[in-house]
Amino acid sequence: MESRSFPGDFTWGAATASYQIEGAVHEDGRGESIWDRFSHTPGRVLDGDTGDVACDHYHRYRDDVALIAGLGLNAYRFSVSWSRVIPDGTGAVNERGLDFYERLVDELLAHGIAPFLTLYHWDLPQALEDAGGWPVRATADAFADYAGIVAARLGDRVRSIATLNEPWVVADHGYRIGTHAPGRSDPAAALAASHHLLVGHALGMQAIRSAAPTTAAGIVLNLSPQHPASTHPLDLEAASAEHAWLNRWYLDPLVGRGYPEAPAWAAGQVRAEVRAGDMALIAAPIDFLGINYYNQGRVRSGLLPSLEPSGDPLERTGMGWEVYPAGLVEVLEFVVSRTGALPLYVTENGAAYPVDAADPTRDPARVSFLRRHLEAALDALDRGVPLRGYFAWSLLDNFEWALGYDPRFGIVHVDYSTLERRVRDSGRFMGAVARLGRLPVDVGAGTGGSRA
Repeated sequence: MESRSFPGDFTWGAATASYQIEGAVHEDGRGESIWDRFSHTPGRVLDGDTGDVACDHYHRYRDDVALIAGLGLNAYRFSVSWSRVIPDGTGAVNERGLDFYERLVDELLAHGIAPFLTLYHWDLPQALEDAGGWPVRATADAFADYAGIVAARLGDRVRSIATLNEPWVVADHGYRIGTHAPGRSDPAAALAASHHLLVGHALGMQAIRSAAPTTAAGIVLNLSPQHPASTHPLDLEAASAEHAWLNRWYLDPLVGRGYPEAPAWAAGQVRAEVRAGDMALIAAPIDFLGINYYNQGRVRSGLLPSLEPSGDPLERTGMGWEVYPAGLVEVLEFVVSRTGALPLYVTENGAAYPVDAADPTRDPARVSFLRRHLEAALDALDRGVPLRGYFAWSLLDNFEWALGYDPRFGIVHVDYSTLERRVRDSGRFMGAVARLGRLPVDVGAGTGGSRA
């Protein structure tokens, strides 16, 4: 098989999020976040798990940075806890919180690892939620203040700053169906939140530009091809509607196309939250777009009977998500149709699989998953997609939101009883790719190849 190489300046990294790994939720002045409140509410998180300790990254960050360096990755994507920096969301800055992220960034730079900072990965300060959360515009204003504070402290040393991670999940899961913090089920609130998240992004971009004018700034969206389950017109219509809500709702406004048609569950809702000038504000230029890709959707109209399974069963991850590497190319090409030459990053891609009880560092299925998606990334590059880097999700096994500690996405295994880290085969694989600049020869199909 002919070996294809990635560009020499390609970025290779792994990604994490603050609440999922940091722990230390009551230390050094950190305030309460919506995930603290949500996870401590009975019945909200599987097995009653919380992020109180998580991976204890707050105390072990130096070892974790050394681990990244040992893998051979040249970048690390992490998020800042708003509650750690501004405990009440607005008002006094907690210098000890900012100091932690400054130490982390300096440690990364000392190891030659480029810091990719995300300002918001779902952990809104609880005080802001108590005041209305993302459905109220004041939260967007507060986010801009927070963005400016972080950018002023760290913007001269980080490679890039992303405003928001997956705003679709925040609005849909947090405010529409309530499976994520803050756990509200209110369609009107979800629509308002979706807009105010974009306003917050836009105001945050202005604050970053002011505080750190030479630092690349952008946003991260989760995107997924939505394919009709059949050729029936109702399935085609349902897939188009799902595509509009999941893939176009945030991307189209960012490029000046405005919102697509509202989903059926939002019928009759008045968009009073959209003010004059908002759409132009949201469409201001960004320097990059991050894309999180995991799987595709097969959409069946609720007006049609369920389809009977046919053919071979679909390959699925431990989350039940279909493995569909070609979808990464589809998503990237869809984005390029909107963004042209704008630099793109795969900011998350990965899979959860059950742990091998005999050897938790063995994960051939994850190695295969990553290899095939990196092959898809090469296909996208061959087709002219301006892809600049790839981040595996996740560096560590961690707190997986409402599913607690059951799913394991890490290219590094974490023993939650001792917090010991052990590099998996997938971590070695990612390191080999980063060092070689190409996919290593697959010497054992289905085994992930060499452990060297």
